[in-house]
Amino acid sequence: MSAPEHLVFVTGKLARARLEKVAAGLPADRFAWTIADAGVKVAALMTEEIIRRRVRIPEGATRIVLPGRCRANPEALAAHFGVPVERGPDEIVDLPAHLGLAGRTVDLSRHDLRIFSEIVDASKMSPGEILAKGLDLAARGADVIDLGGLPDTAFPHLEESVRLLKGAGLRVSVDSFSLDELTRGARAGADYLLSLNEETLDLAFETDAVPVLVPMRPDDVPSLDRAIERMRRAGRPFLADPILEPIHFGFTDSVARYRDLRARHPDIEMMMGTGNLTELTEADSLGVTALLLGICSELDIRSVLIVQVSNHTRRTVEEHDAARRVMYAAKADAALPKGYGRALLALHDKRPFVQTPDEIAALAAEVRDPNYRIAVAEDGIHVYNRDIHKVGTDAMAFFPDLNVASDGAHAFYLGAELAKAETAWRLGKRYVQDEPLRWGAAADEEAEDATAFKKAGHTKHSGPGGPPPGTRDAARISPEAGAGPPETVGPEQARTESAGLAEAPAEGQARIVCGKLVPAGSA
Repeated sequence: MSAPEHLVFVTGKLARARLEKVAAGLPADRFAWTIADAGVKVAALMTEEIIRRRVRIPEGATRIVLPGRCRANPEALAAHFGVPVERGPDEIVDLPAHLGLAGRTVDLSRHDLRIFSEIVDASKMSPGEILAKGLDLAARGADVIDLGGLPDTAFPHLEESVRLLKGAGLRVSVDSFSLDELTRGARAGADYLLSLNEETLDLAFETDAVPVLVPMRPDDVPSLDRAIERMRRAGRPFLADPILEPIHFGFTDSVARYRDLRARHPDIEMMMGTGNLTELTEADSLGVTALLLGICSELDIRSVLIVQVSNHTRRTVEEHDAARRVMYAAKADAALPKGYGRALLALHDKRPFVQTPDEIAALAAEVRDPNYRIAVAEDGIHVYNRDIHKVGTDAMAFFPDLNVASDGAHAFYLGAELAKAETAWRLGKRYVQDEPLRWGAAADEEAEDATAFKKAGHTKHSGPGGPPPGTRDAARISPEAGAGPPETVGPEQARTESAGLAEAPAEGQARIVCGKLVPAGSA
C-alpha cells in the first residue's frame, strides 16, 4: 500500500478550528495533513508575499491547498515552495469533495452532443442582424446556427445570410417547409437541411448538406424508417428525428418513438428537438432541459434542435450546454448525474448552509469591532458584531437593532445584503457576504481574477472626507495588521475549538468592515 498523500492546508486564525474539524474526518489511509496557520485573521486576505514569509512547509509535504478565496497565485507559490499548490474550495465543508472523496473527479470540459440553435424569425431580420445573432448564439454554446424560415414569408436574403455565417466560421442549417428555400440554402453552402421526409428526400442527393429526416406525420414511423433505409443504401450521412411532441399532445408516445427508433437502428445519428417541451411548458426550463438531455444521453442522441422564443427560455443555450456536459461526465463514470457541480441547480443548492448556528455563534463571540457580519444557517439570517448577535428570517425586521438610521450608505448596504441573505435562506441557497448569489446556468457568473483583491465599496466608511468610491484597493492594505505568530500543526496538535484563535484588532490598525479590509481611521 502506498503512503498517504501529505497535504498542507494554509489558513488563518478564524477558519482554523473549522478546518481542523473537517481535516480530522479525512481518511487516514489516503491523506496525512498539516495545517499552516499564517497568523492573520482572515485567510482570504493573504497575499503571496505573506504566504512566502509566514508559512513553513513540513518535510514530506506533497501538495499545498490554499483557501478558495485567497488571492494568491498558486503557480508562483509552487515555484517558491517546490511543491504543487492549488486553490481549494471557497467553503471548508466542500474540502472532502474537492479532494475527490465524492468518488469521482469532475471534468465538465467534454461533451458529445451538438446544439443546433434556431433563429426563428430569420426571414424578418437583415443579414447583418442574423450574423450578430448567430455569433451571440455561438458564444453561448451553440454549435450550428439554424436559419428558421416562416410560412408565407419570403426569405430573399437567405443565400447572403448563409454565406455571412459561413464566412464567420459558423456551421449553418436551414430549417424550412419550403423545398425551394432548402435548395437555395444548400446551394449557398448550408451544412444541414431541416427537415426532409420520404417525399422530399431527393434533395438530399442533389447537395452535400446533411439532411435531418422526419416522418410524414409524427405518428407515421414507417415513413421515417423508409427514408432511413434509402439513405443507408446510398451510403449518405443523415440524422433522424422522430419529433418530440408537447405534453398532452402525444409527448409520452413521442418519447417511446425515440426509444424504439434507437432499438431498430442502433448505429444511426439522431436528433431531438427540445423546444416543444421547453417552450410549451410553463415551468423553469433548466430542469426540463436536464431531463431531456438525460434521455438523449441514454439513447445516444447526439444532436438537439433548440429554440428560444418565450422569455422563460432565454437561457436555453446555456442550459443545454451545461446539461450536455453533466450528462456526458455522469455517463462516462457510469454514475447518476449527481455531484457534478452546481450548473443545473438554479433555485436551490444541495448544501446551502455551510455553517451551523453554533459555529456562527462561536465566530460572533470572537468579534471585537462594531462592523456587521452576515451569515445564513438553517435557523435563519445571523447578523452580528461586538455588541449584538441577532437571528431572524425577515430582512427588514433587523433595522431597529442596527443603529444605522443616520448612516444612509451603511443602511443601504446592509439592506441590500440582508435582502440577499433572506432570498438565500428562503430558497435554500448559499449566501456569502459581499458575493452575488449563484444561479447555475440560469444566469451568468461575474468573471473575476482569482489572484487580485476586489476593491472595497463604500458602506459605513463613506461620507464627507472619505475617499471616492472604488479607490480603496484592499490589496494595498496590509492584512497582517494585528497578525499573530504563524504556526504549523499536524493532526496530533490540532485543536478542535476556535476559542482564543481570534484577536481583537489593535488600535490604529486595518480592520474588516462589511466583509472588506479598510484602512485605520475609517469611521
